[in-house]
Amino acid sequence: MQLTQAFSALGDETRFAIVTTLLRDGPQPAGALNKVAQVSAPAISRHLKVLREAGIVRQQVRGQNRIYSVVPDTIRAINAWTMDHEAFWKASLTRLDAALKEIE
Repeated sequence: MQLTQAFSALGDETRFAIVTTLLRDGPQPAGALNKVAQVSAPAISRHLKVLREAGIVRQQVRGQNRIYSVVPDTIRAINAWTMDHEAFWKASLTRLDAALKEIE
C-alpha cells in the first residue's frame, strides 16, 4: 500500500463517502453502498475497484454478494501520517493567524 495512491483514491468525494460509510457502519455489500452517492451501480463498482487497488478496502465473496470492508492497516497508516504532520499544520495555522491579525 502506498499512501500517495490511498490519498489520491480518497480525493474523490464518492470514494471518500464510501470509506466513511464502511468505517461507520461496518462491512457492506456493494448494493448497500449505492445510497452514499447519486451514482449508478456500475459507477459504485468502479469506485470500489479504485479503493481496492489503493489498498483501502477489501472484497470478500459470500455467495452471490461481494462484501466490502476497510483495510485496518491502511487506515492506521493514513492516521499515523496525519498525526505525524499535525505539528506542521498547527504551526502553519498559528503563523497564518498571526499574519492575519497583523493585517487587521
